[in-house]
Amino acid sequence: MKQISGLVVSVHTGGNKDLSKDEQSSIRVELDGIDGCAHRGYVRKCWDGDKQAKGSPRRNERQWSAVSVEELAEIATAMGIDGPITPASVGANLSLEGIPELSRLPKGTLLKFPSGAELSVEEYNPPCKYMGEEQATLHGVSATAFPRAAALKRGIVGVVEAAGEISAGDQVEVTVYETPSWLARSED
Repeated sequence: MKQISGLVVSVHTGGNKDLSKDEQSSIRVELDGIDGCAHRGYVRKCWDGDKQAKGSPRRNERQWSAVSVEELAEIATAMGIDGPITPASVGANLSLEGIPELSRLPKGTLLKFPSGAELSVEEYNPPCKYMGEEQATLHGVSATAFPRAAALKRGIVGVVEAAGEISAGDQVEVTVYETPSWLARSED
């Protein structure tokens, strides 16, 4: 398994109406998500685009979200804006640095923190229309600028594997998921 070391730049939680999150010095993660976060819970309601009918309950695969400082800078450049896109403004719980192509980490990848907290990646977090409208308001660009620029750079979402504290300045050890050899298909 490939190992990558990165840094937690900032942590965020909250349930603001505009989907932004408030920066904290640390956050507490429990098995059902992050203390004080609107996305906390084992279950969430489906929305348009889910496999199940809109409004029906399903397993919450979005207990946390993370973005890359480097990818946010690339998005800002592609949007042609001067100021940064902040992790808080895109509703991220974690802002990480030093993890190449964070948004492309595969399902099953583990993020481990000094406290013993562990997060498991479920999927890429695609840029949505609503977040595009929020970024348009913040940066004076078109509502499609963010979704276009953020394609495959919007970050990741997942579930909590082990509870603990995550603080700004923590190291994060990433174990990139690889299909085990015993599970790989043979060419026969």
